[in-house]
Amino acid sequence: MTNLVRHRLFWPTVVLVVLLVSNLIFSDNFFRITLQDGHLYGSLIDILRRSAPLVLVALGMTLVISTGGIDLSVGSVMAISGALACLLIGDLSNPDAVGPVLLVIGAAIALCLVFGLWNGFLVAVLGIQPIIATLILMVAGRGVAQLITDGQILNVHSAPYRVIGAGYFLGVPVSFLIAAVAVGLTVALTRRTALGLLLESVGGSPTASRLAGIRARRITIMVYVFAAAFAGVAGLIYSSDVSSADSNAAGNLIELNAILAVVLGGTALTGGRFSIAGSVLGAVIITTLDITAVSVGVPVETTLLFKAVVVIILCLAQSATFRAKVFGRFGSGSRSGSPRAEVAA
Repeated sequence: MTNLVRHRLFWPTVVLVVLLVSNLIFSDNFFRITLQDGHLYGSLIDILRRSAPLVLVALGMTLVISTGGIDLSVGSVMAISGALACLLIGDLSNPDAVGPVLLVIGAAIALCLVFGLWNGFLVAVLGIQPIIATLILMVAGRGVAQLITDGQILNVHSAPYRVIGAGYFLGVPVSFLIAAVAVGLTVALTRRTALGLLLESVGGSPTASRLAGIRARRITIMVYVFAAAFAGVAGLIYSSDVSSADSNAAGNLIELNAILAVVLGGTALTGGRFSIAGSVLGAVIITTLDITAVSVGVPVETTLLFKAVVVIILCLAQSATFRAKVFGRFGSGSRSGSPRAEVAA
């Protein structure tokens, strides 16, 4: 039991289960999933669909944080991706043609890769602090998105493009499937190859990893490119879902939610060890919080406060020191409640 409590995913899982079960008090049909016109519908399906963009951004943020960095520009990259895609689709002679839409999607993601390369260059080559380097694109990126859209909301009507954010495949939301594939690829790259160990070594001690022959600079650039690519796909999902590009609303503050999801999942901001499963779980918790706030009737003006209270409770529950002081030996998950036990947790 103590080993279970000490696991990094135990308390986030508990909070997620409590949130899901608490919705039953206010909605008897919360767990009901229905099949209509070959599509699955229900609150749980809505959570999976709405969490897809945040899961994608959190994946990239996890890789960046594992190297000891941070990326504040992912929200702006989302806005740029959606803006460029909608602009190009609007110029197509036939927006319902699959081939041209796929080329547009490729162009949007390619532009995001360039921005990721720019962030990596500033951090790894020029040695600028990650928070400053990505803050530059966070601010300038919104301006780029507004230049692309000419400060307007671009509406598009393209059936193939709408599939990305609002379509279904075998009854399951396509956005969820995209996020699931991204998670699978990330896990395969980081846990089935040496990449995961290289990321942890760079984040744990950049100097030692460099002396050991690890090309830390190349790995650092790579994670920022990955983060931008995932953010670009998230931007496509967002704009596709609403069939428009809003350079102000797209990805607004999602970088903070992504960082929160990563931290809730047990990844330290100092770099080193990371958890892909934890970041995904953190993203789902944040999305569930948003839906729960609506379900239980939390006033709009206090929604952020409600989320903050739940997050504080979760963070305190994850702290071995706090559990040791409040609940004693059982709550600490260790015999002594030492700082080492807290780090392991």
